[in-house]
This record gives sequence, structure tokens and C-alpha cells, in this order.
Amino acid sequence: MTMVFGGQRMGKADPNRASASVRDPDAMRRVLLALAVAALPLPTQAAETNVELNRAWAAGYRAAFTCSSLWNGAGKTLADIERDELTHIYPEIEADVRATRAEIDTKAKRVTVRYRDDMPPRVAEWTGRDGCVTLPISAEPGAVGGLSHDPRPNFDAQPWPLGDRDARVADGEARFSAVAADKARFGGRTSSLLIVKDGRIALEWYQPGHGPHTAQRTFSVAKSIAATLIGHAVERGQFDVKAPVGIVEWRTAGDPRATITTERLLRMASGLTSDSAGNRTDAIYMGGASVRQWATQWPLLNPPGTRYRYANNDTLLAVLSLKAALERAGEPFDPAAFLDRIGMTRTFIERDKDGDAILSSQVSTTARDLARLGLLYQDDGMWQGERLLPADWRRFVTARAGPQPDGPFGYGAGFWLLDASEGIPADAFGAFGNRGQYMVVIPSRRLVIVRQGYDDAAERLDIAALVRAVVAADGS
Repeated sequence: MTMVFGGQRMGKADPNRASASVRDPDAMRRVLLALAVAALPLPTQAAETNVELNRAWAAGYRAAFTCSSLWNGAGKTLADIERDELTHIYPEIEADVRATRAEIDTKAKRVTVRYRDDMPPRVAEWTGRDGCVTLPISAEPGAVGGLSHDPRPNFDAQPWPLGDRDARVADGEARFSAVAADKARFGGRTSSLLIVKDGRIALEWYQPGHGPHTAQRTFSVAKSIAATLIGHAVERGQFDVKAPVGIVEWRTAGDPRATITTERLLRMASGLTSDSAGNRTDAIYMGGASVRQWATQWPLLNPPGTRYRYANNDTLLAVLSLKAALERAGEPFDPAAFLDRIGMTRTFIERDKDGDAILSSQVSTTARDLARLGLLYQDDGMWQGERLLPADWRRFVTARAGPQPDGPFGYGAGFWLLDASEGIPADAFGAFGNRGQYMVVIPSRRLVIVRQGYDDAAERLDIAALVRAVVAADGS
């Protein structure tokens, strides 16, 4: 069955204009450089090229978010996807996202979005346990290969925290009810709020249409999941974060990037440059470019460990290094297997067309799954009597062991630090993501706070205010 939803506008572009740049972002930069050398009117040409590229990215955005929202977790309605996932997004593509339409093949679990009459549509396909994969610009439907279609296990009937049985504590609602009732004063567009006290859910709230099994995009909360997977490999003796990264593209003689360690990458202190502040990695997220193609290309700009620069590429490179180490040890890189061990069975780590995980952002998860991740850290890497993370891993990821960002929060290794925030215990730390995704752990209070949302630049959550209110309500 095929459905169509979204806008109606489709453009017919000149096939001779900037066609190389539409197919390949790297080619776009080469075209622009050639134009500059030739002293042609570069600003006009660049603006036209970016218009075409933005339309291709907008189509990829609609395809990817529609695919993930339909089939990861319990799934969402098309109306909810349209309202929450495809509005209040990047301003340079939102109009084109709204103007395109999605064709949904429910049997093949495939979403196609046409953006030009003379180009193939953008395609996202659901793969089962690995979520959706977005194909590169110009790739034809059905081009995905090599990814597992195995289903994830269902532990719902198991006791919490592995499953959902007996997850909630009876008297928790009253303690934190004022926080939920007053959530609007913290700002943003909250879709879920969950508070875990002493290992049990004390408060759980969802917007209409959402529930315990509704998965949302994590955005940069994925970076904390990446750090967790690395910690598990360290505990098993399979990985050394202080060793130089195993990036094969950097092994040529004289390449200074070969000295960068995984710890520097996790601490956002690699010294690498990138194309923009914050390093949005649009070519991967919206263009379907491969992780390896995009993340390994950037040159070293500063000595490693001397400057903080928040960069998606750093996390992507750290995960590539982990994958290489596991493969050398004869083991597959299988994040879902680890997540299933701690009950995060509705967390989907999506991959590129080559099978590399996009663990800087493209992950879907539920509020309860994020709470499970928080409990793993609350209990210092222990899970139901088994050590899954090194005994000092929580200390490692929460240490200010490198250059720090400006602003109210510090940065550890894949986690943000709330240790300097007034009214919040000094051991508070968390996973933060765009559009208001938060998971905060306060070990000294045995508290885990999860908040998901659909925030935008004009309407954002004040996470410190929310955490302060929870701590005050806890009173322990």
C-alpha cells in the first residue's frame, strides 16, 4: 500500500545547472572553488547552487524523519509527524520540507520524496533493528544492502528496568506532581517527562498521542550512547580510549591526525576543523553521505587537547575507531545487542548506506529507554548485578579533563556537566540533544530525569530550572 502526505509543490530545475553539486556535496565545493578561480560572479552562483542542494536535503529530511517516526518504536501518526517532526526545524530547509510530499510504501516500509522532475526521489528505508537508512542523493530505491532485518526482542512483561512490569512506584506521583503541573514555566514544547527515583518511575507524563513506547529522535543524546558503547568495550578489554584512533584513512606517513586519541574525540578536543560551528553534518543527516566519506576528511587545525570545539565528526570518528577495534578482535559492531541487554529494545541506532552507525544524532529512543541508560550510570556501570561499564567510567565521562565550552555547563566525555549550576547537586550530569532532548543523572539523589520535546530556537527548555525544581520537590 502506498500513501502520500505533505505539500504539493515540485520544481522542475535545469538539469545542466549544478547537477554535480546536487549529487555530491564534495563536488559542490569543487565547483564553487573553480568558479572563484575563474573570477565568475561567485555569490550568485553559490546561492543558486545552495538552493538546489537545500531542496535535495529537505527531501532527505522529510524522508528520514517520516521513516523513523512511522516505524521506530510504537510509531506515530502522519498528523503528529507533520506537526512535530517537520516544523520548527532548520530555517534554510523548512519551507522546502513543507512543500515536498512523501510517498509511503507500507509493505516495503519505504518513504520516497520527490524534489525535482529530472532527478530520482530521495529515499529512506526501514531495516528493522537498525531503524531507517537514508540513501544518497540520486540513489535509486532498493539500493540498501548488508543491514539486518531481524526484529528486536520484546521484554515488556519482564520486571522493570529490563521490562515494563512494576515500573512505577505508587506514591511517586504526589511528590513530583507540581513539577509536571508547572512544566510550561520551564519553557519549550515538552512531549515527555519522566522522573525515576530510587530505581522506580515516580512520575511519567506524555503529550497526547505519545506513550511509553513512542520513540523520538535523540539528536545529540546519541553522543552519550556512543560513549556508553565505548565504555562497554573498555570494560571487556577490547578498546583503549587513550590510544591513537584506528582510522585507516589517517595511516599514511606524515598524517598528523594519526596521533589523535579516542579520549580527545569524546571530549570534543580533537583539534580537527569542520565546515561550521557545531558541525551539523548535514551531508550525512540529510544528504545520505557516508560517515566514513564525510567525517575522515577534515584537517587538523589545532594541537589535540588544546581547544574545545563541539563537533559531530568527533563522535562519528570515535565510533569508527571502536568498530575497527572490534573487527580486529573478530567481533561484529552490534550496538543493538548491548542496548537489548539493558532493556533499551525500542532504541534504534540508524546507519548510513555502508552500515556505519550515525551515532552523533540519528538515533530514535523512548523516554523509558533513556531512563534505563540513566540507571546504568546511576549504578556506576552495574546492571542487575553485572558490570557493563568500567568501575571508573562514570568518573571518566564526568571529569573536566580537557578544554571547556563557554556557557553554564561543562563537558566531560560525551556527557554535559551541571556541576556549577546553582541549586543542583555537584554530581549531576546529563545527555543533551537538539530540540530539547535531555537525560540527567544525579547519583547522590538517586534521581534520573528524562525530558523529550519538540523545541525550537524561540521556545526552549531551561534544563537547569527543571532539574532544580525536581531536586527541590525530591527533598531527600
